[in-house]
Amino acid sequence: MTDTPEPTKAHFRSDVTVDLVKSAATDSDVLFAARVSTAGEQSLEEVTKDPERSKGLINFLMRDRHGSPFEHNSMTFFISAPIFVFREFMRHRVGWSYNEESGRYRELEPVFYTPGESRKLIQQGRPGKYEFVEGTPEQHALTSRVMEDSYRQAYDAYQEMLAAGVAREVARAVLPVGLFSTMYATCNARSLMHFLGLRTQHELAKVPSFPQREIEMVGEQMEQHWARLMPLTHAAFNKNGRVAP
Repeated sequence: MTDTPEPTKAHFRSDVTVDLVKSAATDSDVLFAARVSTAGEQSLEEVTKDPERSKGLINFLMRDRHGSPFEHNSMTFFISAPIFVFREFMRHRVGWSYNEESGRYRELEPVFYTPGESRKLIQQGRPGKYEFVEGTPEQHALTSRVMEDSYRQAYDAYQEMLAAGVAREVARAVLPVGLFSTMYATCNARSLMHFLGLRTQHELAKVPSFPQREIEMVGEQMEQHWARLMPLTHAAFNKNGRVAP
């Protein structure tokens, strides 16, 4: 009699996480970079000055889209999210650096994404002019059940191939984009503002955006970290319509 294999011990998540692991980003960075054009070496004095005294300059730079002073800073985030979120991230190339965990070099863990109850499920309208609305409890239950069953089946197939000696880089092909991955993402304030302008919805935005909710969840957490590091720059971004300079 053959023993029935144990079901995959999969873990299902509806959240994403973003940790700020390293930063060199302050409002003063914007000020000394901007003032070098008129003050030369004296602009170094801005490094130790209170940036609150010069928040008007930051607002001017944002308003008139003098963007380069916002590049003299750096933030590195550690992000845990479904693979399909990272595939959207890779569209953002200017001012970004990425390193993601590799299915070639490590066995991937069975952690998968399922939408939470607040995730709108139903798409109405046509491309370019559609909206998402709430799903019914039955639709949410169906979505979770079908996703979880599919994830377990895919991960069982992955494990079967690994057990047979198939290389990780080959076996990973059966895994879905709902699998969680991790990556480091490094950017500056200007590149982050461009990302936020496209990947978050906000009542102050001059230009509407229609992001997929899961990457917006990442963007919201990144913005919270950035706002604490550079409050004057963040305020100017919001005041001027959330358009990257």
